[in-house]
Amino acid sequence: MYKSLAEICETEKRTGLPFWKIVQEDDCTERGVADRDSFEQMRAMYHAMQDADEQYDGSQISASGLVGTEGKKMQQAREAGTTICGNLVAKVMEKALKTGESNACMKRIVAAPTAGSCGVVPAVFLTVQEEKHFSEDKMVEALYVAAGIGGVIASRAFLSGAAGGCQAEIGSASAMAAGGLAYLMGGNAKEIANASALALKNLLGLACDPVAGLVEVPCVKRNVIGAVNALTAADMTMAGIFSKIPPDEVIDAMRSVGRSMNEDIRETGKGGLAGTPTGAEIREKMAHI
Repeated sequence: MYKSLAEICETEKRTGLPFWKIVQEDDCTERGVADRDSFEQMRAMYHAMQDADEQYDGSQISASGLVGTEGKKMQQAREAGTTICGNLVAKVMEKALKTGESNACMKRIVAAPTAGSCGVVPAVFLTVQEEKHFSEDKMVEALYVAAGIGGVIASRAFLSGAAGGCQAEIGSASAMAAGGLAYLMGGNAKEIANASALALKNLLGLACDPVAGLVEVPCVKRNVIGAVNALTAADMTMAGIFSKIPPDEVIDAMRSVGRSMNEDIRETGKGGLAGTPTGAEIREKMAHI
């Protein structure tokens, strides 16, 4: 597994291979599988993301009663044309909510990179494919790009909220989605890495403060923020806007910020929104269910 985005960029320059292929070859070497087998396994991941979106139940509410039906509400607003953001962004918001809710309702999702951030990558990728008509193979390649970014983040920092706060979950997912989207927009390795850096920078310091310790509030709606943030990072990158801090240093900064966080805002359910009067009241109610 590559330990820096700079190394992937250097490999692209040296070999001429695209970012996704560099990641795939590394995966094949590490796991001892053939290129085709690796590709089909990644395709299955994409199909699972599609299935989670298609099988969303707009009437289902989580066992706690805290989340549910919001993806359907967002869909209705989008279809009614009442959103300020327009169809594409509204559809991204809708799909992020749907996948996050499905996770809370114990349905099958893809942890990309975690269950708590499972709505970010599929919301961006599925929407962009539907709206821009990329081939399925191209989307699978974009998943390799996202996976490569996630692998570097995991190597240099962390992906879990307990270790580094929600910046490590939603932030990493947003970086992965942004890099994959930059690839779909024709970006090279440098642009892919930059998009991921811009996305991660925007979410540095994000607390992990699940109410009642459940991956529901505010987790589901933070998937929306991570997904929309990815769109902005990719668009800025392809417009020629670059981070003043190199991508790998941004990841290192995320690690440093995570380590300095008080444990109360690292998935313990004690601080942040979980520690508000309403959060405490919900926790008490959940304790007696």
